[in-house]
Amino acid sequence: MHVLRETQPEKQRAFLVGVDFRDPEWRARHARLTLESSLEELALLCKTAGLEVVGQTHQVLPHPNPNTFIGPGKLEEIVSWQRALDFNVLVFDDELSPRHQREIEETLGETVMVIDRTALILDIFAQHARTREGALQVELAQYEYRKPRLTRLWTHLARQAGGGAGRSGTGGVGLRGPGETQLEVDRRRIDERITRLKRELEEVRRQRSAARAHRKRSEVPVVAIVGYTNAGKSTLLNALMQAGQPQGAPSREPVYVADQLFATLDPTTRRVRLPHGQEVLFSD
Repeated sequence: MHVLRETQPEKQRAFLVGVDFRDPEWRARHARLTLESSLEELALLCKTAGLEVVGQTHQVLPHPNPNTFIGPGKLEEIVSWQRALDFNVLVFDDELSPRHQREIEETLGETVMVIDRTALILDIFAQHARTREGALQVELAQYEYRKPRLTRLWTHLARQAGGGAGRSGTGGVGLRGPGETQLEVDRRRIDERITRLKRELEEVRRQRSAARAHRKRSEVPVVAIVGYTNAGKSTLLNALMQAGQPQGAPSREPVYVADQLFATLDPTTRRVRLPHGQEVLFSD
């Protein structure tokens, strides 16, 4: 007897956290949508990344808590929500400092991944980058974001040493200092990779500059379609391509379109012939 089994991995379950800070200085530095609209957008970002949103909460504070970003009472409430909803990803609408992220992770335990809006967007970019330049830019941004957040990878050493690994003179035999040593090794490797990525990006930019100079010499007008994510840029480009397609000409592959945030990351350029015969390069 043949048994069909589901091979599609289960979606990760996400819980969203938003904070409305009343401090005028903080508001000025972090101007954004209203909290409600921002959380709605965060939920759409989660959907694009393949996460299933199972709940959300928010808090009003004068300024971020220096240790846990949100208040300790709200953090305990989130722990209760985790037991009830069994989510495994906690997504903050604001960018967390490495210290904030570390403190929250220690409270929730290793079964819950703590990320912020920046990490979520970088993950979406990594999924949707198709060109070499786009992939290099995303990888560089991810390394620069993750470098100061490496410590969680080595928390198992601290547990084995009774919480003292990495501090000189503490811990069991063979456990004094390996966390710090390994962190330094990882940081050096990341620094080397970042340097290599920057060199590769510079080479790609030189190639793009040469292609741009060639377009200028050809004197073909270039029109840029600019707008926020999911505003309809790719849809408009497809419509322009169809309108400028001569009758009987072979159809060209349309630009990818999806009702998702950051569904298309890399810029796309298409040559379109206008009704009066002028050729134009449209880029979105």
